[in-house]
Amino acid sequence: MSATLVRRNPRLAHAAAGYEKIPRESGLQGTRGMMSDNGTVGRKGVAPAGANGSGATKRIGLVLGAGGIQGGAWLTGGLDAVADETGWDPATAEIVVGTSAGSMIGSLCASGIPPWFMVAHSAGETFEGVVDAEGRPAAEADRAAGATFRLQRALPPIGPGSWQLALTSLVNAHRRTPTTVVAGWIPRGFISTEPLKDTIRRVVPHGWSPHPDHWVVACDYATGRRTAFGRDDAPPADLADAVAASCAIPGFYYPVEIGDRRYVDGGMYSTSNLDVVRGRGLDLVICLNPTSSLHPTRAWNPAEWVTRLVRDGTGRRLGREARTLKAEGTDVVLVQPVAEDLAAMGPNLMSRRNRQRTIEVARETVAAQLHSAENESLLADLPPGRPEKIRRPDAPPSEWPGLLELSSAA
Repeated sequence: MSATLVRRNPRLAHAAAGYEKIPRESGLQGTRGMMSDNGTVGRKGVAPAGANGSGATKRIGLVLGAGGIQGGAWLTGGLDAVADETGWDPATAEIVVGTSAGSMIGSLCASGIPPWFMVAHSAGETFEGVVDAEGRPAAEADRAAGATFRLQRALPPIGPGSWQLALTSLVNAHRRTPTTVVAGWIPRGFISTEPLKDTIRRVVPHGWSPHPDHWVVACDYATGRRTAFGRDDAPPADLADAVAASCAIPGFYYPVEIGDRRYVDGGMYSTSNLDVVRGRGLDLVICLNPTSSLHPTRAWNPAEWVTRLVRDGTGRRLGREARTLKAEGTDVVLVQPVAEDLAAMGPNLMSRRNRQRTIEVARETVAAQLHSAENESLLADLPPGRPEKIRRPDAPPSEWPGLLELSSAA
């Protein structure tokens, strides 16, 4: 996409030139040490999302849906396209919500990792002198955002993974999603979530992200109830544990204990959880949802029928959630995979193959969706972010400002 929203919208381009820097801690630093400890950063002293040097007060939410490994790759490319095409920094959204793969990408973003850095790291680039919170070279971090599979040290799973959820689903099946009904009966997962936790701990070793309203959605494994960790009414949790819980697909990943409860994938309740921001008085919500699609395939191959059914169901749910927000007066921009994305992602969303191809395709297809007449109008007044947060600096890493300053850019 040669033309961007910044270029096509003179007001946005003008605002970008004079955008005021807002002090804030980050999850990244340059050669002075990358990814400082954010665990003690509280919910005060952080500039309101959507505020800029000109005093704009547009209240914006960012919602990133579930989607497995391929969905995480699609979100990485999609977020980079959002930043590059609009000039807006996704980390400055007033509320950032992530589910499953979206919780991983959203947490990295909310903790100070610019989307362009995620794209470059996934592609295998090495940035000399850039290290994580514990001084380890950033190049040693997993290139697939923790999608490394190893067995959990535990007894073999036998019988239903959650007897309580299984039995209560028999009584109230009509009030639960099909995924929730099935999740209780299948054996508990056997793959460790430690690689997922390690990816987050490289950015936030303990505690929560510096973002004042960053929510990670998981489900209680006993009741099926949705929990938005990071929200005032949620139990306390380290970000690494919350993200691991949000990603813990029942029957695949080992459940994550937080406090005295076990939690699993937030996608069990909804793959998008767009409606979790209802009642917050937001002006605009931007939602990227990898598991629905604008161009569903005909799925002639029987092996792809399940994928087609899942996408159809999540798309209908996403539509209902969007209508709930619109009824409150909140504008919603929905970004979903199109045919080219589906071809790159393939039917197995947990496959590590072709991740980079999925990222590259998403950057193009998401950019095209942002330029639709309706979306371009809704995105026209987004507050611009600092150039270093939007695009990779031209200078070598040794000359970058500490990425401490990058995530202070709003």
